[in-house]
Amino acid sequence: MRAGHSATAGHVVVLGASLAGLLTAAALGSAGWTVTLLERDALTDRPEPRPGVPQGHQPHVLLYRGLSAIEELLPGLRWELIVAGGVPLDTGDLAWLGEQGWAPFGTPAFELVSATRPLVEHVVRQRVKALPGVQLHSGTRVSGLRRPAGGTGWVVECPGNAPLTAELVVDASGRGSRLPIWLARSGFGEVATTIVDARVGYASRVYSAPADHLGPVAGILMLLTPQSPCGGVALPVEGGNWMVAAVGAGDRRPPRDAAGFDAFLGRLRDPALADFARSARPVGDIVVHRRTGNVRHYYDRMKNWPTGLLVVGDASCAFNPVYGQGIAVAACQALLLRKALPSVSGLRPGWERRLMRRLARAAELPWAIATGEDLRYTDSESGRSPIDALFGRWSHELDRLAVHGDLRAQRTLDRIYHLVGSPAGMFHPALIASAARARLFGLPTPVPRPPLGDHSRQTTAR
Repeated sequence: MRAGHSATAGHVVVLGASLAGLLTAAALGSAGWTVTLLERDALTDRPEPRPGVPQGHQPHVLLYRGLSAIEELLPGLRWELIVAGGVPLDTGDLAWLGEQGWAPFGTPAFELVSATRPLVEHVVRQRVKALPGVQLHSGTRVSGLRRPAGGTGWVVECPGNAPLTAELVVDASGRGSRLPIWLARSGFGEVATTIVDARVGYASRVYSAPADHLGPVAGILMLLTPQSPCGGVALPVEGGNWMVAAVGAGDRRPPRDAAGFDAFLGRLRDPALADFARSARPVGDIVVHRRTGNVRHYYDRMKNWPTGLLVVGDASCAFNPVYGQGIAVAACQALLLRKALPSVSGLRPGWERRLMRRLARAAELPWAIATGEDLRYTDSESGRSPIDALFGRWSHELDRLAVHGDLRAQRTLDRIYHLVGSPAGMFHPALIASAARARLFGLPTPVPRPPLGDHSRQTTAR
């Protein structure tokens, strides 16, 4: 890494070159900033898992809002991902088993691209590296931040390399961020932090099977429930493969051995995933991941926030990956950065604190969704406010309507889940009327089990 960057206006150092850091670099680079990305892992020119993203071996669902935001930051990225092997699919063609039954199947919904995390990160990284004014240095560890003597900006300490100076530092270093420690040591105070951990664990394995292995079904998702805290997913990915994951909470987390993995799938509420795994050819070993707690640092509430510092992505607010929200929130925050920092001059004093509040608001709804669900798996739901409890009960009612064929209810829940709709849409008069009719006159026949192919036994959810 070359040394000697000066703290001239317009130079920003981004800590971490995972997706949050890459998208931040794309946003600031397009606005004219000179960006230096520092990544601890030694990166290669191939899409492969790496230590800094331990969840990279697990399935990833890139929510529609996230894919749209990335496409806005890096136009054409969706097509590049498909060319690289990503599988386009419609979420309306997913076999989705929720708490109360199967969701409506076979009606158009949100279009996504299914791919492994390493491939998504690789395609984004190649685009960002090609941007003018952006430099990425991998294999570079950051040991601390400090103010320069008698100056402004920041000095970024990198053992084995000359320190860097920058007008702006953006922490995108993920769950392992050491910023709370650095801020406390520098006299800025401690940050309030909330943790909601349902002790969710994953065990995943790659399988080889034809793209049409499930017939018209694009993939399978079985959600955990408080009554049955076990679920799983099967999604097509690049290379003619499928990613199959078993998911469990608390003492019901799946094991890493093959026999235990298969037995876990066999105990799920429906045999579809077990049948799929039995009929496909396993590729590679089973990989587990258990660092899944929701962690939120309330940097936006700190009274003594330092100038020239921002925090994005999991370094600020990390979600249980089962909800697929982390990348989407990071992408939306990058769009906020591009809009708020359109040039390297003309920023009013205190802009950092105001922008931190806006970045925090981008995580509000996803945080409410993730923690509202995960609190149902903990010993106490005391962390839920009365409004959150009402939101949860009404969501449950809409889900009840959806599994009995109400497409308006299903699409409303879809929009909230994919972060493209406001919670206010859940209280549309037509939905309230549907719920009232259901209470008065009963519900129609439940949605049937989706057609999961010849290999899967035609049974109903238990």
